[in-house]
Amino acid sequence: MAGIKWNKAFALEQTAGDEELLQELLTLFRNSSADDYTRLQQAVANNDAEMVVRSAHSLKGASASLGMEGIRWLASDMEEDGRRNSVAVARENLATMGDLLEQLKNL
Repeated sequence: MAGIKWNKAFALEQTAGDEELLQELLTLFRNSSADDYTRLQQAVANNDAEMVVRSAHSLKGASASLGMEGIRWLASDMEEDGRRNSVAVARENLATMGDLLEQLKNL
């Protein structure tokens, strides 16, 4: 199973070292990423490349701001493929993304 590859030091830099703020941001990301993942699942089911792009882009940006490289890399691959009017990468990696997002519960 792939890992989140979380750079916590980077995330703390983004919050000026404020651990409490970081925890709040993690909670917000857990919630928003669950919604994005649901949309990603729907996009794959409906063969909707545009929705893959939007959902993956959202996951990519939020994960990048928190230093979660594993999620960012995968979301970026999904987004790029979606921009080519394909859902193949999202379809092939949907379970992996679900596993990565599940790992957020342990942070």
